[in-house]
Amino acid sequence: MSWSPCPDPTLGDAASVNAVETVIVPRAVDLGEMTVRRALPSTARQMVGPFIFFDQMGPAEFLTDQGIDVRPHPHINLATLTYLLEGEILHRDSLGTEQAIRPGAVNWMRAGRGIVHSERTAPELKRTGQRLFGLQTWMALPAAAEESDPAFLHHGDSELPVIEDGARSLRLIAGTLHGARSPLATASETLYADIALAAGGT
Repeated sequence: MSWSPCPDPTLGDAASVNAVETVIVPRAVDLGEMTVRRALPSTARQMVGPFIFFDQMGPAEFLTDQGIDVRPHPHINLATLTYLLEGEILHRDSLGTEQAIRPGAVNWMRAGRGIVHSERTAPELKRTGQRLFGLQTWMALPAAAEESDPAFLHHGDSELPVIEDGARSLRLIAGTLHGARSPLATASETLYADIALAAGGT
């Protein structure tokens, strides 16, 4: 049984009113190779902005001769955004793309009217083993773009703006923030950032 405290608002303190709208506990799905925790969609919230699926991959540790092997499968009418904190995934798709994604980089795959892709651990990494930890978010496309041509974009870690301010380091994956803009061209305006806070940081 889980329990979330719900204290009464403090008179005159705006932050104590509606500070947290919804608490979502992700459900775990065992894929055999690793566990994926899916926060969206949930019964409490179907979407947040354009984000319709929100998956956390791992953290997982693969020993020698282990890794992920997500075989070719189709997507339509949406886009996926993959961002890793640890490890590497090899993406292949029906456009002829073959792209490894590593921490700090972003893969954007617009399915549009249809695309097939696979996600695997490269053979050389299977031989040595690796840790894998990352996020894959699926974004609904605007109605006018649902049947658009499929596309794939990759931006390496050096292409994404990093904003550092004392105890805070922020990598801007998508959108605009503090005068910086990500080069990632998403189908709808949104904000996506990887923020690391040192102890005591805000």
